[in-house]
Amino acid sequence: MAPHGDDVLVTGVGALTPLGATAAESWDGLLAGRSGIRDLGPDWPEELPVRIAGTVEADLTAAIGRAQARKLDRGEQLAVVAARQAWEDAGVPRVEPERLAVVVGTGIGGVLSTLGQDDLYEGSGMRRLSPFAVPMLMPNGPAAWVSMELGARAGARACVSACASGAESIALGLDLIRLGRADVVVAGGTEAALHPFMIGAFAQMKALSVRDGDPAAVSRPFDAARSGFVMAEGATLLVLERAEFARARGARVYGAVAGAAVHSSAHHITSSDAEGQAQAMRTALADAGVEARDLGHVHAHATSTPSGDIAEAEALAKVVGEGTAVTATKSMTGHMLGASGAFGAMSTLLSLHHGVVPAVRNLDEQDPEVRLDVVRGENRTGSWDAALANSFGFGGHNVSLVLKRAS
Repeated sequence: MAPHGDDVLVTGVGALTPLGATAAESWDGLLAGRSGIRDLGPDWPEELPVRIAGTVEADLTAAIGRAQARKLDRGEQLAVVAARQAWEDAGVPRVEPERLAVVVGTGIGGVLSTLGQDDLYEGSGMRRLSPFAVPMLMPNGPAAWVSMELGARAGARACVSACASGAESIALGLDLIRLGRADVVVAGGTEAALHPFMIGAFAQMKALSVRDGDPAAVSRPFDAARSGFVMAEGATLLVLERAEFARARGARVYGAVAGAAVHSSAHHITSSDAEGQAQAMRTALADAGVEARDLGHVHAHATSTPSGDIAEAEALAKVVGEGTAVTATKSMTGHMLGASGAFGAMSTLLSLHHGVVPAVRNLDEQDPEVRLDVVRGENRTGSWDAALANSFGFGGHNVSLVLKRAS
């Protein structure tokens, strides 16, 4: 497969994560090896075996105003604030509304609003329901609100592909620009699902770690003692631009989205599939016109589950070999579900831009089945031209993105 021509440039980034209220704060947190995993406090139901998560500490109501906040689900609030950050970071591009698109993915949608409004209905009847209940629970709500925030009329798309949603949104944004349907696309993911029902449901399927002790030590991708993932919330959005458009306006450029692949394993509703993941990586590399040997590093999906990390390690060994540096930022953020793939893409771009790959936290004893060069102890510094970012989701969604350093 030949690459599709000119790369699509990234000119702005915005993020709210357990590590910080901005992209810069989150990046600094990664470099410092900080953890955003916290105890959920005394009000959390005692019967639940999981009492920790990665939480966003920013005051969203202050950021968007009380009147607007009442209309939006928390995931929508996160998306709107991240979009504002990314748009300002890009220098507020002057683009015709019909040439500006939005793609914001979410794995679950407005579940906090759904469950909260159902509690009101069950307790007090229909009259207590919010007139904004439906827009708050719609999975396309974040994309719709961001499109209205920016005046984007070239499409407001919503990728819903579990934990691959944010990465697939970036892949779709790449396609929209390559196909000539937009000059600028704001793309990424958001998620806010920290509710007892959701954590209880994931715990029932044995996906979450129930490890006791220091919350910061629980998420441990590729470690021999890993025992499941840690749920988190957050949002990350990128401003993608047609290269000629960005250069014409003199935009500052972080790097490029050079290639992407969106594959489905058709294998199992929740289990990882190494061959399907490997195929996504190969296709993304071919799409970008990049050889595996030219990759500086890989941002792994690496959720800290016993079987998932092994499957990805097997796929990576097949495609990029055992000598390519690998990082796993969920060791610090936890798993932001639909936002994780976008955050992975952003952190990969920043690694290329700044010449540093964050070390994996909590990697005390690397699993012997993980035959990879996982960055541990100290951050890895250097100069690299390209990197790969993986994102996989329940349902067999496999997405790989190839990012390049700004030339």
